[in-house]
Amino acid sequence: MNTPTMDVKPAVVSKQAEEVINGIATQVVCSAFDDHILVVVTQYGKMGTLVSVTPNVVSEDLGKPTLTTKVLLGCDEPIIHVCAKNLVSFVSQESKNKPIILSIALKDRSADCIKTLKGVIKSCQVW
Repeated sequence: MNTPTMDVKPAVVSKQAEEVINGIATQVVCSAFDDHILVVVTQYGKMGTLVSVTPNVVSEDLGKPTLTTKVLLGCDEPIIHVCAKNLVSFVSQESKNKPIILSIALKDRSADCIKTLKGVIKSCQVW
């Protein structure tokens, strides 16, 4: 018995990339779910601190929404919040303000590394 073939969209669309940044092997994986985008950034080869990055849309007229960051698991340090906002603010904007779950495990948290990482994340665009 033949069953009709249907174009089934995968439940989760993911892309990944690896780049050496300042001498450190860095992996990025981006996955698009229906209600969130997951971005994993690691220089340790494992998941790190999990941060929820949620846009606060006030009004279309006021420009870019502000972002609220909340550490879900891991070390809640001010630098984590700064890195999270810098790394994924453009992802939220480009995905029509979808909330983001960011897993971040970085040895190098320098501005140069963050800037390079944004480009790697952009190359893994699934939103």
